[in-house]
Amino acid sequence: MGKRVLVVDDEPNIVMSLEFLMKRAGFEVAVARDGAEALRALEGAPPDLVLLDVMMPEFDGYEVCERLRQKPEWRDTKIIMLTARGRDAERERGLSLGADAYVTKPFSTRDLVERAKAMLEG
Repeated sequence: MGKRVLVVDDEPNIVMSLEFLMKRAGFEVAVARDGAEALRALEGAPPDLVLLDVMMPEFDGYEVCERLRQKPEWRDTKIIMLTARGRDAERERGLSLGADAYVTKPFSTRDLVERAKAMLEG
């Protein structure tokens, strides 16, 4: 059974691209289009990795990250935050809430897939 990745983003083109690339890399992929949907998706079997957009409806990525880290059963889930906001304060906020990595858009999809693989193998 492959590692499970949850793609959380409200931008359809990004979701489609990430879903395709992660499946091609051998991951099982689920998609959530906003923060509330992401939290519902986590209630089942938690994914191994969450690719989490910051700016979304319902709950933003910071809130989803914080809630994810509050549950012991989700503590091993890796989180890569994806955002157009690249200021140091925002990056520090994401990492302080428990994100394992913070990637600024636009990003290299190849680099993101490689980072996800390395994170899940390590």
